[in-house]
Amino acid sequence: MQAVQINSHGGPEVLEVVDIARPEPGPGEVLCRVLAVSVNHLDLWVRRGMPGFHVPFPRILGCDGTGEIVAVGPGVVTAGVGQKVLLEPGFNANLDSVEVKRGEDYLAPDYGLRGEHCDGFDAEYVVLPERFVTPLPPGLDPVETAATPLVFLTAWGMLMERARVRAGETVLVLAAGSGVGSAAIQIAKAEGATVIATAGCDEKLQIGLDLGADHVVDHCPDGWSKEVKRLTQGRGVDLVVEHVGPATWSESMRCLARNGRLVTCGGTTGPKVEVILPHLFIKNLAVMGSTMGPRSSFPLILERLAAGIYRPVLNQIMPMSQVAEAHRILEDRRVVGKIVLIPGQ
Repeated sequence: MQAVQINSHGGPEVLEVVDIARPEPGPGEVLCRVLAVSVNHLDLWVRRGMPGFHVPFPRILGCDGTGEIVAVGPGVVTAGVGQKVLLEPGFNANLDSVEVKRGEDYLAPDYGLRGEHCDGFDAEYVVLPERFVTPLPPGLDPVETAATPLVFLTAWGMLMERARVRAGETVLVLAAGSGVGSAAIQIAKAEGATVIATAGCDEKLQIGLDLGADHVVDHCPDGWSKEVKRLTQGRGVDLVVEHVGPATWSESMRCLARNGRLVTCGGTTGPKVEVILPHLFIKNLAVMGSTMGPRSSFPLILERLAAGIYRPVLNQIMPMSQVAEAHRILEDRRVVGKIVLIPGQ
């Protein structure tokens, strides 16, 4: 079967499309034909190498996608051949941990991501434990849905679990054209918030409006936080959804109202930012980190996708054989929305 592997860290040239043996399901496992898999910044970080994080080679990339069950192992109870499913990005080995039992699987010490902590979904077939596939509601397009698991789960974790967004609040979402940004706009709107979205070009600003943002702001000019303050009559926003990092951090902090909170899940422009302590404590601000979200949220996310409340922002569909070009496009920021790869092509 076709699979995408890396045998060393580096640029897109280290991505190899190889032919390997098709796996077979064991007890409690299902074999899925991968229908589509999306490309995420996580794939770029694993490919490049991350300080302090060891990746055993070869490693198959790809952290989220969709598939069709083609075989089941002994002891499989609910999954059936022919069923179309979401391939969950996260996994736990210890199902008896305190975190898993209270529904916070993503906070457990052994939580891992496909394509990072083990082989991922950039292949024609994958084997997963039955519990880590979620059935797709009827009518959902598997190719479009492949663009949603990681980004919607991350945005859900930020807004719903960590920051506890409430109806009537004003939420600032950074980078409307990104996967997490586009998901966060839709989640915040569905919860009854007023949304201000930022982007760095007209095309991405329009994406924000199309997804339901009430206002959009260009975050490239110096002092763009003044426009956010103007839009909020000088008050500022209740919540900032950050994932850009150093390039936007200082202005994002200036946008917060008193008693406001900022939640971040990463930094695509770098790992280090500055916090001005008097600004933090005088305004009674909260800065929160967030990583992923509970797998129990997937059924509701998929239900809202099927109902049209949420929708993926799909940039283009490419054959998996062009994975290196897909990485280059994402790395060069030449993409609005998600790139989805089709295995076997």
